[in-house]
Amino acid sequence: MRSLLIEAIQSADSFDDRFDAEVWLTDMSQRLSRKVADPEERLLILKTVHYEATRADLPPEMVLALIEVESNFDRFAISYAGARGLMQVMPFWLDEIGRPDDDLFDIHTNLRMGCTILSLYLKRENGDRTRALARYNGSVGKTWYPQRIYRALSKRWYRQ
Repeated sequence: MRSLLIEAIQSADSFDDRFDAEVWLTDMSQRLSRKVADPEERLLILKTVHYEATRADLPPEMVLALIEVESNFDRFAISYAGARGLMQVMPFWLDEIGRPDDDLFDIHTNLRMGCTILSLYLKRENGDRTRALARYNGSVGKTWYPQRIYRALSKRWYRQ
């Protein structure tokens, strides 16, 4: 595990410095270990979440909370509505962006699309996270879904 963490920290491009990468990846890896046993997959998820969330101007911890609520970190999850992967992205988005052959079970693809969609909704809702999260879930005007995200965020994914 130590060598995997060292490698992850050295290649963590979305952090301001290596110390920030070490602290965040070590802390979040310990928290995520209950849900994702394989350390390589766990670090891949964390590095990709941090990179894609930062790229989309989202708090990585909020994305982790959303993933917990949406798929419980099951990268192969499929909802009753057909949403796929960690962030439960609906397949129609692939057609919307002209990439119908992309794989929503791929960690990079799923997190890139999910973070981009959430960022789009946040802009559409003028920065209102509650409304953006509800829109992400398809429950605009209701607060039950954003409250689930906020609970997961405050219980497990808060920044120390």
